Amino acid sequence: SLTDPPEILKILQNWVPRVSPYFDKEHYTYAGHQIVIQESIEHFGAVVWPGALALSQYLESNQEQFNLKDKKVLEIGAGTGLVSIVACILGAYVTATDLPEVLENLSYNISRNTQQMNMHKPEVRKLVWGEGLNEDFPVSSYHYDFILATDVVYHHTALEPLLATMVYFCKPGTVLLWANKFRFSTDYEFLEKVCNVFNTTILAEFPESNVKLLKATVREN
Repeated sequence: SLTDPPEILKILQNWVPRVSPYFDKEHYTYAGHQIVIQESIEHFGAVVWPGALALSQYLESNQEQFNLKDKKVLEIGAGTGLVSIVACILGAYVTATDLPEVLENLSYNISRNTQQMNMHKPEVRKLVWGEGLNEDFPVSSYHYDFILATDVVYHHTALEPLLATMVYFCKPGTVLLWANKFRFSTDYEFLEKVCNVFNTTILAEFPESNVKLLKATVREN
């Protein structure tokens, strides 16, 4: 239900400005750790979007409500890896996924930010929405406690396979946390489809950046 009023939040400016010889590195601090993210201007998926900042901040601030420690977490459309890194710091077993062309930068960011820490080693895997799900992630072997997705609704030709991917991975007991900047009518149409398929709650809104953060769970008959 969308009846509960969402929390109204700001995206906190908790990244650390640095004079860097590389214009493409961003420094953030979450859960007491400094995270350095290398962005890539070649790909949409290799830039930190506001949804990732919103979800990272929310996970850090709501660890009692969404305790990721020792939980199995899948991020779809992981992009630069910021959210997956934060989930790792919070103790999750993380699988970060994205398109093949994004994986090199994603792997670089995740390994560089998690290798010195005492945490579960994250995995980086290719996932093309709606393709080869049974082969690559068979239901018998893969069950996730949390599915994380941020700013995945931007390429409007990919929305049907995106929804199919969300449905595939959301089993009874799985919580989908999806943060997105809402810009276009197609974004709201996709939101409506998500609400039709899942039990959906808007947890938080970040009005300055037009980001909504939603929690979705499978409808059990």
